[in-house]
Amino acid sequence: MDLSADAKRAFSLQSYAPVPRVEGVQLVDLARHVDDGGALTELGRLRAGALMSLHGFTAQQVTYSELGPGVIKAFHVHVRQTDVWFVPPSDRLLCVLIDVRKGSKTEGLRSRIVLGDGQSRLLRIPPGVAHGARNLAAGPGHVIYFTDLGFTPEPATCDEGRLPWDFAGAEIWDVSRG
Repeated sequence: MDLSADAKRAFSLQSYAPVPRVEGVQLVDLARHVDDGGALTELGRLRAGALMSLHGFTAQQVTYSELGPGVIKAFHVHVRQTDVWFVPPSDRLLCVLIDVRKGSKTEGLRSRIVLGDGQSRLLRIPPGVAHGARNLAAGPGHVIYFTDLGFTPEPATCDEGRLPWDFAGAEIWDVSRG
């Protein structure tokens, strides 16, 4: 069979190759126990503040955040702090990560990961990786996150840096079509 001229010009093959991962970013699958009464997910076991499923990570603060429908919260970047995010499986957030570490093996690499969406996972975001989220659901989106530094608004010690939401181009937040 031969395609029309218009179809031939627009034709492409979708890539099914593994997507490169930003250096230091880690996804940890969590067990979700479901029965006829609901579900339970253990986010982690702590030993002296260390999250046992994430080698070398010691939690200093746990925070809960909400995003309204369609809201984009981005970009945050930390020089010293590691974030570990959990999005409940009932929610659906697009997380965008950009390696902005000068000289990193993956400098400039962009990664899009959907969190929640029926899955129970932890996402480890190392210092120097800009990150943000877009709520893809019709209702509120929820994030529980652990950090290895406690937040302070004091300019001399604050590690909460910002980049514009469209730092990687506004289209990075678009839902994939096709």
